[in-house]
Amino acid sequence: MFRTTCLLTLLLGWLLTPATSTAQSPAAQSSPRRPNIVFIFCDDLTCQAISAYGESRHLLETPHIDKLAAQGARFDRCLVTNSICGPSRATILTGKYSHRNGFYNNSNCTFDSSQTTFPKLLKAAGYQTAMIGKWHLVSDPTGFDHWQILPGQGLYYNPPMIRNGEKVKLNGYTTDLIADLSIDWLKQRDRTKPFLLMSQHKAPHREWAPALRHLGWDNDRLYPEPPTLFDDFAGRSRAVSDHDMGLDRTFTELDAKLRPAPNMSPEQLQQWNAWYGPRNEKFLAAGLQGRELVRWRYNRYMHDYLACVKAVDENVGRLMQTLEDEGEADNTVVVFTSDQGFFLGEHGWFDKRWIFEESLRTPMMVRWPGVVKPGSVQKEIVSLVDFAQTFLDIAGLPQPADMQGRSLLPILQGQTPADWRTSLYYHYYEFPVPHRVRPHMGVITDRYKLVHYYKPDIDEWELLDRQQNPEETRNYYGDPEYAQVVQELQAELQRLREQVGDTAEVPRSAYGNQPFDGEAISPQKKPGTAKKQGKQP
Repeated sequence: MFRTTCLLTLLLGWLLTPATSTAQSPAAQSSPRRPNIVFIFCDDLTCQAISAYGESRHLLETPHIDKLAAQGARFDRCLVTNSICGPSRATILTGKYSHRNGFYNNSNCTFDSSQTTFPKLLKAAGYQTAMIGKWHLVSDPTGFDHWQILPGQGLYYNPPMIRNGEKVKLNGYTTDLIADLSIDWLKQRDRTKPFLLMSQHKAPHREWAPALRHLGWDNDRLYPEPPTLFDDFAGRSRAVSDHDMGLDRTFTELDAKLRPAPNMSPEQLQQWNAWYGPRNEKFLAAGLQGRELVRWRYNRYMHDYLACVKAVDENVGRLMQTLEDEGEADNTVVVFTSDQGFFLGEHGWFDKRWIFEESLRTPMMVRWPGVVKPGSVQKEIVSLVDFAQTFLDIAGLPQPADMQGRSLLPILQGQTPADWRTSLYYHYYEFPVPHRVRPHMGVITDRYKLVHYYKPDIDEWELLDRQQNPEETRNYYGDPEYAQVVQELQAELQRLREQVGDTAEVPRSAYGNQPFDGEAISPQKKPGTAKKQGKQP
């Protein structure tokens, strides 16, 4: 269970540790050891919820995550290749895009565990490896000396887990429990070996169930609204308006906490109802409709989602303090990130999936004393597909030729290669459930995104210009002034598709297990094939 009595001491100890380090780089040590790797992974954590990223709404203070950035590097353009949970996890493990690792969606895919993954290679090279928390790849983990995972999505309270193939039941709040298990493993590990610890949280995934200690943490704050909360999608592709993931459309009773979180004990439920009950009664009596209903949902969503992030932040502090106590903080690379970003009311949405910025961009901090310059900010386009090769490079191991990313080690060392990428390929598949987000692919640069919505009943393009329209509410595809940009980006999209080997017809199973019309993709309408540019679609 969560060690409440020592929480304050642990967190204060970690926060009071200086933000700079005098540790030598591993190469400069007299008896160099291979660095340990701690990978702290969240589910649906977005940059807007981390104070180090400077969100204009000032939603939450995250001192422990921020300290990772202060002691290391903050990456501002860490982008995903397919913004959905399972596919991102498969990409991190394999260093391959979805079409190469076979995990396209969350609906009907099972991870092929016979594939080469970076944990397998680290284990074979003498690393002790552990995976604790949310796995979400259906098949059992491989390449780990120890694993304890949530089945499927997992629960926020009193979660069933699977430990090295054996079913176990724990009592407590899942974010705390994952940190507890990670800390216990660190203390009990084989100290003669370097280690890889993957500590992977469920939070802050939907339905955003807070810890009991955080109920009312924001004193019923009315949150600043994003400027696009009531986006009308005027002039946009039909794909953008014909969806099912808005606060006005798909916010369930469980999301709104009109129903309690599953699997709570009677004592937990009593505390839960004591806070939510009176507020829910007031809401139901008000009979809100239209924009006022959306505003109520938005504020309830912010309370709950951010409370989940608050618990993650606290437990990052606990884990980092344990590394200090174990004497391993200076020889451990800590990578903090998420499987993708998330909408916090932008465009009236929650969830992810889209190529738009809030979904596409994921937080990333790297702390490595003596190697990564404290307080550095990296603007390069990096991606989850780079992680496997980065971890192997950090450990001094060769990188398999079929991996599709690129090691970030030179960037971490402050030596970005002159030929570093200036664009990234994106491809989202899952349709129609949940949320009716159309399959789409695109190319991303620092300024532009060219997007093709191609399935099942649509063949439309969008051009987004983040410099002119950072909210991404305008489609420039049909604007004659952008004709040359479109032409160049379509050529770049084709180049990237060929580079990553995603030019064949997409298998039907890639979209999930729910039926839809227009099963076949005709040769002249393969994804990424442009029709002649004319009027805005």
